[in-house]
Amino acid sequence: MKILLYTENEKLIGKSGLGKAIKHQMKALDYEKIEYTTNPKDDYDILHVNTYFPKSYFLAKKAKKMGKKIVYHAHSTEEDYKNGFILAKQTSKLFKKWLIKCYKLGDVIITPTNYSKKLLESYKGLENKKIYALSNGIDLDFFKRDLKKGTEFRKKYGYKKSDKVIFAIGLYIERKGIVDFVELAKRLPEYKFIWFGYSPLKFATKPVKKAVRTKLDNLTFAGYVEPETIKAAMSGADLFLFPTKEETEGIPIIEACATKCNAIISDIPIFDGWLVDNKNVYKAKTIDDFEEKIKLFFQGKLRNLTDEAYEVAKQRDIKIIGKKLNEIYKKLEKS
Repeated sequence: MKILLYTENEKLIGKSGLGKAIKHQMKALDYEKIEYTTNPKDDYDILHVNTYFPKSYFLAKKAKKMGKKIVYHAHSTEEDYKNGFILAKQTSKLFKKWLIKCYKLGDVIITPTNYSKKLLESYKGLENKKIYALSNGIDLDFFKRDLKKGTEFRKKYGYKKSDKVIFAIGLYIERKGIVDFVELAKRLPEYKFIWFGYSPLKFATKPVKKAVRTKLDNLTFAGYVEPETIKAAMSGADLFLFPTKEETEGIPIIEACATKCNAIISDIPIFDGWLVDNKNVYKAKTIDDFEEKIKLFFQGKLRNLTDEAYEVAKQRDIKIIGKKLNEIYKKLEKS
């Protein structure tokens, strides 16, 4: 059994959550010793498509005609597209139609969570498709708490040992909560705020452009950084904020769980059932909630939940994901 893992525009998406998910996928297959190629010209048995761009669609169409089995990985939904870049709200219905057209080509569909699975099952045209909910996974061998790296992170960004450091990760899009993050930095000047991640501002909405151009003594936009720096931040900062409005999974919170970094996240449906308020994370519904929880955390009134959070990451270790992916491939091969 040989898999063609196909990702269109790898350079474009490489710095996004999707880019991370695909790297995790490759590692998962490596752990299972599943033979794969990324070259569409190679021979293969199963096509596993990760993107919804035109070349991906036509490759899947061609594979269908050749009688190949197809796994379509649904990393995106209309719901997580809606509050993204400029004109996203106006084009979301068209985007949904295109997603359905792509995903329908899959003999099976994989999506990261039960939440995104339910969304896809509600789409007309996908209601009878076999859809698996399978996490994008986390490389537990890499994402380990490293206090030395944490100290280096503080030194690199000019933070003193006494500074209370809060960080977030995401592209420059409204959906990631960047506008709220900047507002919290304004409200809480006694704490240091740093945002990792980048996307061209020319595609951003006005509120996002305004937020990113905000100049505050306690606010840093660090741009895109490599996973080593994210691990260092998770080991050296005090608190991870995830004020996202919508996700299909949300890899950064799994990374935070893996590195035992305290987290306050948005109280939205995607996290229901696996991230539980006051059990393995703290949740906030509004910007006022975030502000209150941050203050309580630094006052020592919220207990440390990182051991419980680590269990969430353990269940999503890419070694486990690889085994489950292998099972899906084998079932599909036999069908």
